[in-house]
Amino acid sequence: MQTDLISTAAMLAIALGYLLGAIPFGVVLTRLAGAGDLRQIGSGNIGATNVLRTGRKGLAAATLLLDLLKGAAAVWIAQALWPGHELVAAAAAFVGHCYPVWLKFRGGKGVATLMGIVLALNWPSGLVFAIVWLGLLATLRISSVAGMTAAISAPVSAALMDRFDLVLLLVALALIVLWKHRENIERLMAGTEPRIGRSHG
Repeated sequence: MQTDLISTAAMLAIALGYLLGAIPFGVVLTRLAGAGDLRQIGSGNIGATNVLRTGRKGLAAATLLLDLLKGAAAVWIAQALWPGHELVAAAAAFVGHCYPVWLKFRGGKGVATLMGIVLALNWPSGLVFAIVWLGLLATLRISSVAGMTAAISAPVSAALMDRFDLVLLLVALALIVLWKHRENIERLMAGTEPRIGRSHG
């Protein structure tokens, strides 16, 4: 009976996390604002960086915040309803964002959602994530470098803070972020990766 209850709780946490993560806020907001189909703009990505290419800074900021909040919400709701299952809810939310069923599994690159997850699981690591991400965005103005470096910082900072219970999950999610940025990595190696405000991403 205990095993059944744990399994049910885990499945509910996974379902909740995935459904939250799979909400494509960038696509929804740009359509509501009359800015067109985000998937047909710029890089076709559904994240805040591509929303910025519509020229709507407010929409980009809203997308960033909502993508962040859905990752945090998955953790917080799982902690409240199914204590001990927040890590699976977090993983599911991240996968939902990167591979949403509604968009034929073609989602975002996960950086904002990962930041929300890290903030909710261990806010000091989330603070490090934010500093790395925003600091590199401000100095280099290359979204992919900032996002990938911030993602890598998450498991490193968690380990340095003795949160080894989070390290494996954060390593796995950081690897997915790197995989989702594989085209950006190719452009970086070729010296053709654009800075914020130009094409691709």
